[in-house]
Amino acid sequence: MISPSFQETHNSQIPALHLLQNLGYQYLTPSETLSLRGGKLGNVILDDILKTQLKTLNSITYKGKNYPFSDANIENAVNALKTISYDGLIRTNQKIYDILTLGKSLEQTIDGDTKSFALQYIDWKNPANNQFHVTEEFEVEKIASKETRRPDLVLFVNGIPLVVIECKKRNIGITQAISQHLRNQKASEIPNLFIYSQILIALSVNDAKYATTGTVPKFWSFWREESLQNNHLNTLINQPFTEAQKNKTFRSALDRHQDYLDQLQKVGPREITEQDRCLYSLCEPQRLLDLIFKFIVFDQPHKKIARYQQYNAVQNTLNRILNKDQAGRRQGGVIWHTQGSGKSLTMVMLAKAIALTPFISNPKIILVTDRKDLDFQLKGTFKNCELDPEQARTGTHLSQLINKPKTEIITTVINKFETALRSAAKNNSPDIFVLVDESHRSQYGSFNANMRGVFPKACYIGFTGTPLMKKEKNTAQKFGGIIDKYTMDQAVQDKAVVPLLYEGRHALQDVNQKTIDEWFERVSKNLSKKQKKDLKKKFSTANQLNKAEEKIKLIAYDISEHFFKNWHQTGFKAQVATQDKATALKYKKYLDEFGLVHSQVLISGPDSRENHEDIDEEPSDEVQSFWKKMMQKYGNEENYNQTLIEQFKKEKNPEIIIVVDKLLTGFDVPENTVLYITRSLKDHGLLQAIARVNRLCEGKDYGYIIDYYGILGNLDHALTTYGALADFAEEDLVGSILNIQTEVSKLPQRHTNLWQMFKTIKNQLDIEAFEIYLGDESLRPEFYRRLSIFSRTFALALSTVRFVEETSMEDMERYKKDLKFFSQLRESVKRRYAETVDFKEYEIKIQKLLDTYVGADEIVKITELVDIFDQEKFNQEVAKIANPASKADTIAHRLKKTIHERMAEDPVFYTKFSVLLMKTIDDWRKKRLSDAEYLAKISETSKAIQNRTGEDTPEILKGRNFAKAVYGQSLEMIKNQFKQQEARQISANLAMKIEETILRFKKVDWVQDGQTLNKMMNGIDDLIFELRDSTGLTLSTQEMDYFIQQVINIAKNQYAS
Repeated sequence: MISPSFQETHNSQIPALHLLQNLGYQYLTPSETLSLRGGKLGNVILDDILKTQLKTLNSITYKGKNYPFSDANIENAVNALKTISYDGLIRTNQKIYDILTLGKSLEQTIDGDTKSFALQYIDWKNPANNQFHVTEEFEVEKIASKETRRPDLVLFVNGIPLVVIECKKRNIGITQAISQHLRNQKASEIPNLFIYSQILIALSVNDAKYATTGTVPKFWSFWREESLQNNHLNTLINQPFTEAQKNKTFRSALDRHQDYLDQLQKVGPREITEQDRCLYSLCEPQRLLDLIFKFIVFDQPHKKIARYQQYNAVQNTLNRILNKDQAGRRQGGVIWHTQGSGKSLTMVMLAKAIALTPFISNPKIILVTDRKDLDFQLKGTFKNCELDPEQARTGTHLSQLINKPKTEIITTVINKFETALRSAAKNNSPDIFVLVDESHRSQYGSFNANMRGVFPKACYIGFTGTPLMKKEKNTAQKFGGIIDKYTMDQAVQDKAVVPLLYEGRHALQDVNQKTIDEWFERVSKNLSKKQKKDLKKKFSTANQLNKAEEKIKLIAYDISEHFFKNWHQTGFKAQVATQDKATALKYKKYLDEFGLVHSQVLISGPDSRENHEDIDEEPSDEVQSFWKKMMQKYGNEENYNQTLIEQFKKEKNPEIIIVVDKLLTGFDVPENTVLYITRSLKDHGLLQAIARVNRLCEGKDYGYIIDYYGILGNLDHALTTYGALADFAEEDLVGSILNIQTEVSKLPQRHTNLWQMFKTIKNQLDIEAFEIYLGDESLRPEFYRRLSIFSRTFALALSTVRFVEETSMEDMERYKKDLKFFSQLRESVKRRYAETVDFKEYEIKIQKLLDTYVGADEIVKITELVDIFDQEKFNQEVAKIANPASKADTIAHRLKKTIHERMAEDPVFYTKFSVLLMKTIDDWRKKRLSDAEYLAKISETSKAIQNRTGEDTPEILKGRNFAKAVYGQSLEMIKNQFKQQEARQISANLAMKIEETILRFKKVDWVQDGQTLNKMMNGIDDLIFELRDSTGLTLSTQEMDYFIQQVINIAKNQYAS
């Protein structure tokens, strides 16, 4: 009886190969794929398969007869795909995507007539006409190196690698698989594979995510199938390999695993895993081609693939619009996808899918919004995705575009339809599709009547980012009902958005002396006497502020302090929602007065109806004055808006933007993290406003809603019990917003979890014991993870009024003290074991926490590791460490890292010291060396590597590092055929001649130049043959080839620039 295995091959790779073959992929062994690409590890296309398929799929119809494409044109088609110049990963990938989806136009002469004819690489309409292959351990040569990378699985369509898969065993998780994908796409790695890839998959049995080329980790997604055919999938995963499949699959490096698989299948059927669901949903041949052809967009500068809810929405809509009623109108409906889930891109993908649907001829798509800024935003999104809509400038212009035959996509603001209707503009086509953004605000009113008057037979599809209110649901049924729904709760579970945490601070609304005193006591808790005096002075009532003004000043200071302590200089941003323009300016005035944060006001222009308190009062001039200054500075309202928005998005300042209504809908800035609410918001307006801070961003765990108005009280009841959200159904609001105290309450357990890691350490005051315990590299990631979770939860807690007020000083100091200790321990072990410092992983938010609450002078700052070859700085760094064993470990692991990084520059030299180093570390761990002896031996090894004193090379090679490296390779090759001194002399002479050869042919970008590489290799080849003739040296062809490859590899690493 076998025991369950946690091996990656058993857990993930073989089950994936098994399922893919049962889905219709033909398996190719690694040796077969190498043969099919001409034996070249740098070539990733299976040439012979591609040529065969190009001939099978394509023919020329000319004057009623069919002709094949010429062999020369088939060759041209292959070369067109393989010789695209590299212009960055995404730009090159897009060029290839265009060729794959649009085909290639090739000239051919038939009966003396030369014309261009279209050739397709893939039959997108008929998947069965294509060839689908899978291979494992697909070896690809790195750029500028003879080293290779081997993705676990690669899927080919007609010999073109479209899917790359990394597998991990179930107890590792997919983070490492995603990391490998990202590493392999780098310019110095194997981008030559990823310029063709369309879908990337990371598998770990019970966890699976997918993405496309260039996707950063936070945007890798889960796929959840709307109606997964479990019975069919269960049959596929438990259907045994055929004998032919088994013989071929286990003929390769997998042969040693066959017995395990045979025994496993005899035991009985296995359960469906998340890995199975992902592969079944994404890689079934018809689904795969559909996803690539219709659901990939280039949203410059990024490439994006549909998430499952976007795919479902488009597919459900396509199925629906094919049906017509008795009047010939296509059935429409409403798509409710929560804000932050990619609603605009869903519109792009739907427009693209409609345009590609063969059953609809010449469709016209009208994109409708209810605000000018949203109109510009939507047009920009489409334009970025290579779809160039025409924007209706006026109602008259809209009238002209409506019946303009060649206009395929129009964007417009809904109020322009009134003018269009008055001018008798009308189009009766049923192939017009009106996509209405945020449809709940306008689709059901008089504006809707205007649209239907202009397009009486059009198909109307509404998009909303918030749930429909109860009264809207019945009306929505008249327009076809809900097509697809993706709630906030689903989006949070899928990690498509960050959760929203709510904190009520509405006590500041009641301005009285008790409120002010309590507030002052809290904010001045940690201030000196002088600082308290200065703060009291700022809030002196000598200037007799009225209560409204005093409230604004209190809240402005609270915002300043809250943002400064938690977010200032972290790169994250905030918005303040105010009740009117004059109040917005007051908040700006007081934020500036306190001087803790940088803010700007973004409002619309005033008109003559604004700023009147009563019928006899003249307009207030504060808003008018502000607006006049803005227009003098920016020229017009559009420039003012765009400049401030771009600064908020891309620059350090402003940190906070103060608004009334602008930017509370349709405003997407991932760094926007905190929304301070000081006004009434309700219904859709409230849900849209809070969603401004739910976008994913590196280092962002949550979006924060700080409510000074009391919209949701203390959020201790169901959301629909609050007046602001009473008109929604409770089930539609699940997961929309959470009480911040729910998360803060987890702090004690997360603090305990951190200490639990070290429960086996007897003396918990012995820091050296902690560091030695973490010498096990398998434990360190878990320590970093637990520390990160505790730190982030503590930072969250410290940002709340309730935690600061209710937590004892004893507990607070204990948390701070432990945070300080574990942060220092983390930094110390990272240095001791020479781990790369990952600034993104060590969140700037946590560094902010340390600086604010622990003290910047008490924590060792995270800095880059000093290079050991910068001897002065390195020695200074080591000198700071008191403990001999810790000092030795720091040097040893830094050497280990350096050897790994520089191995390719001189393999013989660094291999020698790698062996010596590992033996020294092992001897110390086994107590064969004392701490002092360990430090002495490691220091000696360090000096030998730094100064190259440990090498035994002839004097003639002094100062010639490349020649020294070649000398080492040569000596290894010939040492058994000559006496020692003779072998040294021969190797030194050969090394110098090879160096001269490399330098003679070396030029700019020579590493990428095949002709230059051939000249170098031929030159080295000639030198070896001369050596054979003059010395009687005997070498096999394989030995010569290996030596030449090693020399070229050294040259690439030493002379690449």
